[in-house]
Amino acid sequence: MPNATATVVGYEDYVARQNDSFDMLALQAYGEERMAHIIAKANREHVGVLLFEGGERLRIPIVEKVETPETLPPWRR
Repeated sequence: MPNATATVVGYEDYVARQNDSFDMLALQAYGEERMAHIIAKANREHVGVLLFEGGERLRIPIVEKVETPETLPPWRR
């Protein structure tokens, strides 16, 4: 099933804190947990991490535009 896609215009460096997660970072950065895959994609070396230990260096994509496919069900938009 397709996810929302975003136009990335840059990156912000971030040092993870203990118990950070991709969902939480997406909520902080974009106001939407559903965009966690954008941060995970930019940090493939950490993609298997559920909760960060703290101290990991991450790149948070700066997005300009988010597109949601029409095929996405309403509860995932």
